[in-house]
Amino acid sequence: MSLSDTDTQADIHSDTPIDPTSFREALGHFASGITIITTQVDDEPIGFTCQSFYSVSMNPPLVSFSVKASSFSYPKIRQAERFSVNILSSEQSHVSNQFAMRGADKWQGIDWQLSPLGNPVINDSLHWLDCKIHAEHPAGDHLIVIGEVKGLNLNVSATSRPLLYFKGKYGGLGGV
Repeated sequence: MSLSDTDTQADIHSDTPIDPTSFREALGHFASGITIITTQVDDEPIGFTCQSFYSVSMNPPLVSFSVKASSFSYPKIRQAERFSVNILSSEQSHVSNQFAMRGADKWQGIDWQLSPLGNPVINDSLHWLDCKIHAEHPAGDHLIVIGEVKGLNLNVSATSRPLLYFKGKYGGLGGV
């Protein structure tokens, strides 16, 4: 790997703290899928928008998401010891926005049903995964949560596309 004329070794190995705004902007150039992480505790559905989701292992089947350590929703997911990952379709940006709000009724107008593990799954999601918490690791101001996939549903449709987030905006796959 070589550095361009605009980069210097000092930029790479600097002891200067990283500016949070620049860091956020740089990471915004990485397209990610949008999910809603859900559970249910005492007949109350819980959920939040999450774009920090990825696969970890095929055997056993493990996935992971990151959540702010100060999250209001995550302690209830920890209490339930289980969650579903609802992978949103390109037509569900309104669902993502609704579950990203604090203090609002996130479930108002959302059609959902319970998964075999007892987690809310959002109708018309591209797919969903039913998970049990496998591990949790503190990481800065976030927690890394690893879940073992116990069940899944593939909503296979020729017209379905994932909801993506790139440079602060929703998007989709064009022509794929």
